[in-house]
Amino acid sequence: MEKRSGPPDGCRWIGKRRYYPYRKKCGGCRGTRVLVGIGGNIGDVPRRFDKLWIALSAQKGIETVASSEILLNPPFGYADQPDFYNAVIELVTKLTPMQLLFRLQEIERRFGRRRSFPNAPRSLDLDILFYGNTRVGRRRLVIPHPGWRSRDSVLLPLMKLKGSRWLKRLSKRRHPQKHSI
Repeated sequence: MEKRSGPPDGCRWIGKRRYYPYRKKCGGCRGTRVLVGIGGNIGDVPRRFDKLWIALSAQKGIETVASSEILLNPPFGYADQPDFYNAVIELVTKLTPMQLLFRLQEIERRFGRRRSFPNAPRSLDLDILFYGNTRVGRRRLVIPHPGWRSRDSVLLPLMKLKGSRWLKRLSKRRHPQKHSI
């Protein structure tokens, strides 16, 4: 079997943007490292992602550290909709997981997010994938994100951001929340 070097069929990297990919030195960052999956498929999503980076950077208690490239990929679940743009952002925060969730949901609302039905088209979707070594199992928040292992829209940007060795180590662990990000 021939080894593939690019993304799966139907997926493609859209090229560099101002903040995607991005990495800054974070020697003085204090708090918990968090990986947030971002996505959307309504309107000018790459431009919205640039504005999201600026909005996150302006938030008290959140420091933006790095981001992956942006992946354009087919929708899953409800397939009769435009392709999605997805990326992963790395943050450092002193907010608790629930405080961060509420802050991210407020940002989604500011960017026009409407929750009409599961897997519906959306202007912006923000999902906490990992929150340091923390595991959360609440009705409104599950960390690590339950779908992270099965979605190209998460795995491919994660691999671009953190590297394939990091992802392989994490995938082999029985309890991925014990792995430091």
